[in-house]
Amino acid sequence: MPSRFGLGETLVALGCLCLLSTAVLGAALAPAGTTSAAPAPDSERVTLLGVQGVGSYVEGGSVRLLDGHDERWRESSADTYFDVTRLDNGSVLAGYMADGYEDCGPYSPPCHRTGYRIIDPEPTPSVVAEWSFPVRNRVASEVHDVEPLPGGGFVVADMEHERVVIVEDGEVTWEWKASSRYEAPPDPTTVDWLHINDVDRIGQGRFLVSVRNANQLVVLERGEGVVQVINEDRDDATDDDGLVGDPDVLYHQHNPQWLGDGAVLVADSENHRVVELHRTESGEWEPAWVLRGAGGQKFDWPRDADRLPNGHTLITDTRNARLVEVNESGRVVWEHRLDYRALPYEADRLPVGEAVGGPTYGDADTDAAAGGSVPLLTPLLRLISAGVRLPLWVSEIHLLATLVSLGLVGAGLVLRWRDGA
Repeated sequence: MPSRFGLGETLVALGCLCLLSTAVLGAALAPAGTTSAAPAPDSERVTLLGVQGVGSYVEGGSVRLLDGHDERWRESSADTYFDVTRLDNGSVLAGYMADGYEDCGPYSPPCHRTGYRIIDPEPTPSVVAEWSFPVRNRVASEVHDVEPLPGGGFVVADMEHERVVIVEDGEVTWEWKASSRYEAPPDPTTVDWLHINDVDRIGQGRFLVSVRNANQLVVLERGEGVVQVINEDRDDATDDDGLVGDPDVLYHQHNPQWLGDGAVLVADSENHRVVELHRTESGEWEPAWVLRGAGGQKFDWPRDADRLPNGHTLITDTRNARLVEVNESGRVVWEHRLDYRALPYEADRLPVGEAVGGPTYGDADTDAAAGGSVPLLTPLLRLISAGVRLPLWVSEIHLLATLVSLGLVGAGLVLRWRDGA
């Protein structure tokens, strides 16, 4: 007869104790929810923020105005919000997606629509105007970016139909279809084909466009089409790959900022870094400044980076649910943490917002700004965090302790089963 408390039971008990200790100690030693590395007058830290969701990618979205660390106002009537821009009259332009619509075009009601909204913050934040169209899917079909144009009108990144359009007085007056460069599937509304997620006006009739799934940025000119490609097509790409750039340079990026001819700042999302690319004399684009984390914490899916007029960089570190402002060496000069379940998408520091043109960086040493990478554990932790909203304190050491705990419990259960067989 096996003992009533043998090796199997001991391993199970040790595994449970290890798992409980990991959770308790990790939560107890977690950093405070909101910190500031270098306090400054609130007037220097007014930030407009678009939050995609809370707890998921498709619900709980909001537009918020932060005065330092204090929230001045919030509008949250849409399922998701994305890029946000303050207009000259003080209202806010925001890309959005919401459900419950009856006007659904080719789709059965109720349906989702996406487009842009204009929000008036006074006296109570409310939506005063909207332009939208129905979408087949609620994910990977949203308008992630819309920008105002001089003299009126808006330029929109349409992910559903994979195109860039100009909307004036509620009507599309110009479009560029990505199928003019990239080989399109039979119906791009049925698949997440290119995921065009950003468009910025960088000159008269000239636009910078993020083609996420191709790992490329393209410069468009009205009447000319694509006139420049950042991260050119790979020489070793197969026919199945289509036109795609080197993922070591850019990998599923978001929200590029044109710093001037020959320099662009990019949230290199799936490489979990922020990178400034410079064009070399040979015409190639190469990293001139790379930041993989800040404040001792590695970035986890950053989706926006803005070079501020003072030379700092404001970064939206999405899965870490924080905003960080850093200097050229990567030192944090300001940090704001949201509820860990929130998914911030894009942030603008007011009054300027995301400027066209800005200070550029050189080859600064930023290694000390991020925590180290652990083989196997860091990629596994990022994979898990892509599907599960982990508490902010979870790191590689917690993941290792959890795996050890589960291993002990599993081994103990196997021994108990064998002893009872």
